[in-house]
This record gives sequence, C-alpha cells and structure tokens, in this order.
Amino acid sequence: MAAPAFAQSEASSDMSVSYGPRPAFLASKLPEGELRDTLMACTATPQQTKFSIGHRGAPLMLPEHTVESNVAAAQMGAGILECDVTFTSDKELVCRHAQNDLHTTTNILVTDLAEKCTQGFTPASGDTDASAECRTSDLTLAEFRTLEPKMDAANASATTAEEYQNGTANWRTDLYANDATLMTHAESIALFDSLGADFTPELKAPSVEMPFDGFSQEDYAQKMIDEYKDAGIDPSRVWAQSFNLSDVLYWIENEPEFGAQAVYLDDRYEAEDEDEGLIDPMDASTFKPTMAELKEMGVNYIAPPLWMMVTLNENGEMVPSVYAEEAKAADLDMIAWTLERSGPLASGGGWYFQSVADAVDSDSDYLEILDVLAQDVGVVGVFSDWPATVTYYANCMGL
Repeated sequence: MAAPAFAQSEASSDMSVSYGPRPAFLASKLPEGELRDTLMACTATPQQTKFSIGHRGAPLMLPEHTVESNVAAAQMGAGILECDVTFTSDKELVCRHAQNDLHTTTNILVTDLAEKCTQGFTPASGDTDASAECRTSDLTLAEFRTLEPKMDAANASATTAEEYQNGTANWRTDLYANDATLMTHAESIALFDSLGADFTPELKAPSVEMPFDGFSQEDYAQKMIDEYKDAGIDPSRVWAQSFNLSDVLYWIENEPEFGAQAVYLDDRYEAEDEDEGLIDPMDASTFKPTMAELKEMGVNYIAPPLWMMVTLNENGEMVPSVYAEEAKAADLDMIAWTLERSGPLASGGGWYFQSVADAVDSDSDYLEILDVLAQDVGVVGVFSDWPATVTYYANCMGL
C-alpha cells in the first residue's frame, strides 16, 4: 500500500534496527483475523521509518529524554525523535518533559541542589501526599548537568526524600535507569542526526512568568529554531511542536521553512484561551478554531491524543471520530500520541483510550487501535513509549 510522504525514510547506514520480542508477542495475542494473520506472517526486514516516533525516546523502560533512551528508540526504528524543550536559569535549552519535573525525573531531592528547588520535599502526612517542585529554571546549566536521571515517578506516600525517589510503576522498570545521560537541546540535535533520525522538538510551556529575566516567549520560540539552523539541519527534517497555537503561528510567520512543518499539539479537550476554545471531538460545531481555519492560518500538522481521533460505531468497532474526519477534510496531516503509555490495557486503557474503552481489554489492542489510526484515520505518524511496536506495524504494512 502507498505510504504517506511523512512516513518515507531511509535508515542510517550504520543503524541496526531490531523489533525485539514485544511486537510479535502483542500480535500473537490478537483475535483471529486479517490483522493477526498479516502481522504474524510478516517477514519485513526491520528498518527505520518516520511513521514511528520516539516519545521522549523509549520511556517504557529507559529514563525519558536521555541519550540512552533515544539510542534505544532509534535502534527500534524510530525515524523521528523528540526533545521536549525547556530552559535553565541561564536560559540554556535542555530536554525535559516539563520545566518543573526534576523532582520526579532526576535525583535532585537527594542532592545539595534540593535547596534550590521552588518547593522542597514535603513528606506525606495523613491524607496529604508527599510533594516537591524542582524546575530547570531553578538551576544553571552547569548545575543541571550534575543531576542523575531516573524513571519519571514519585512515591506519594513517602516520608523521606529517598523514599520519594522510588515510585516506578510495576509495568515499567528501573533496570536501565543507572548511569543514564541528560541532554541539552543542542546535544539532542547532534545525537539524533548521528542516529539517522529526524527531529520533533516540543516547546514546553514555561512554569515561570514570561518574560523571564528579559527572555520573552518569542525569544524562546526563536532560540529553539536557531539551534537547528546553527547545526545546519535542513528544515524539512524538523517538526517543531507546541500546545500553544501562538508559538506555531510565530514559526509560520517568522521561520516559514520550519513553520511549514510546525505541529499544533491539540489540548482543546481541557485548555482554552482567546484563540482556542474547548471542543468536543464528536461535535464539529464546538471546534474553535475550525479545522479549515487552522489550515487558512498556515497550520499543516495537528496532533491530538489518540482518543480524540477514534470512537465506537453502533457495532462497538473502533472508527474515525468527527474530529479526524474534519481534519482530513481540511487537508491537515494528523499525528497521534501516545501508544504504549497506558500500561496494561485489561481494564480499558485509562485516559489514552477513553473514547473506545468498551472495546479495549488486552494489550493486543495497542495494535488494533494502531491499525485504525493508520488505515482509517490516516495518521502520518504515531508517538510511542516503545517505538518498536509502531516500527513493526509500519514495516509489515509497507508504511
């Protein structure tokens, strides 16, 4: 079958891609039918594909936004890798999912740098959970580099900072958490390029008030793009992302080569402002702006959570939502997030599967929904916490 242009990829000449055991295991658990037969009979050679996007690397098993996590994602065939971009107190760009996540993603609370945290560790007491808040903007880049990354988790019942570090879900693992390596955004560019992968940096919403010491939101958006220009990266290899529509429009106007592939991350299921309104994915009359209006603004890529793209028909089958149909009609390319982030699906899949929970009861449903997204919705890429599954599917289906 024909693959979308976004999904075309050439593997790095020295990149050895492997699926590992998980994708075939999931396929073996599918119910009898065409999808199971196709995947189980697949003899496609594992190869890198842009249809498979590493979500913070491969954080199902490795600490997110580390060198090791992204190397693993590339080895699983992810043709695009993600650095969520935020900044330090000296305005250097680093890879973190949020500006204020150091207390759950690093060992900061058991170091001397804990004294610099916006909110130090508070032990659990009665019905009150343990808490802390440590921001990259609390530290200089030199201080940030001294931290040790860990799996993103916290023990809410902890009474000591040491206990707070130990909250990894039992369906993840700490097996590969030792000696992982933090990255600046510029370092991620060099690494991803060396791995033969392209780039999807996400400009994260600051936890500090902007401007920050004279550093405006526009300065922040521009600095992220400038680091690709400084590295000599062709704009066609970069899909800059933001949940803030204003950031996307800034790139479209001020960096049109990068703006042409800028991705509007759609969080209108919960967030609204002057430009964006809360929407119901099954009611096009609630869309603000409409899909056609986004296209008129110059937006070409839109990326909602996967549950917004699918629903159940009267037979209980997964089918495209009104949201997906409207986006397709407006000629917007869609990217889905995030596969294999929900943990075991036996209980319905949680937040990521909320629109199809009645049809989800097995981990093999990761492949079922992936097939609907690829074949019926027509997404051009899928973020995954374990990119091998998407790579396996894409290779077997010729995407």
